[in-house]
Amino acid sequence: MSAHQLEGATAIVTGASRGFGRAIATSLVDHGAQVVGVARSEPELNQLRHQLGERFEVEVADATDHSLPDQLITRCRPQLVVLNAGATPPIGPLDQQTWESFSANWHSDVRQVFNFAKASLTAPLAPGSLVITVSSAAALRGSPMSGGYAGAKATTRFISAYAGDEATRRSLGLRFVTVLPQLTPGTALGAAGVAAYAERAGLSIEAFQDQLRPVLTPEHLAKTITDIATGGSYPADAYLLTATDIRPLD
Repeated sequence: MSAHQLEGATAIVTGASRGFGRAIATSLVDHGAQVVGVARSEPELNQLRHQLGERFEVEVADATDHSLPDQLITRCRPQLVVLNAGATPPIGPLDQQTWESFSANWHSDVRQVFNFAKASLTAPLAPGSLVITVSSAAALRGSPMSGGYAGAKATTRFISAYAGDEATRRSLGLRFVTVLPQLTPGTALGAAGVAAYAERAGLSIEAFQDQLRPVLTPEHLAKTITDIATGGSYPADAYLLTATDIRPLD
């Protein structure tokens, strides 16, 4: 998909009401795409619609609903799907977690990617379409203060890779890419993680944030997503993203 092809193309962005998803939707609209923003918060989606105008369509829904991907793909015929929705993980060390809290991201993040990846293969998306999954650097390094979050994010990467292999095997002409952004206080989810790890390390939030500088912003991630969607220089299936670098992963 080239920059020219993104103009007038339809994109679905889950978790579009705030944080990374809001920035991604904004960037895609700015580049001429028609964006269907999926989230459960209607007021926040309507606020974004007011900001972005008619190129942003509000879809108030739970991204984990198993029937949603087929419905959206059939109705919208997107050329780009960005899977960004996910739960804010319960904060606390392993012995303070319950199975319900530990598995929260498996029931949200993983389920969403599984459902959309499956629908992308079976609906299917049109040849030349792209599915980008927003994972986390925690998938590589672990995250002992957020239950099953790291494992869930690792699994979303695996699912994306499995779907990519199936698309190739069946000659569907689809591409699946995963982006793993570093921890950042630039989102509500990231800020909660920063606060938890600062306390664990016996540091102030400011001192801990200094270790993360330069900080990855939602706008930087959004630009990267847009670049992957429009550029030909991202051949890998997964990328680790920091504020200063994007590195392909094996």
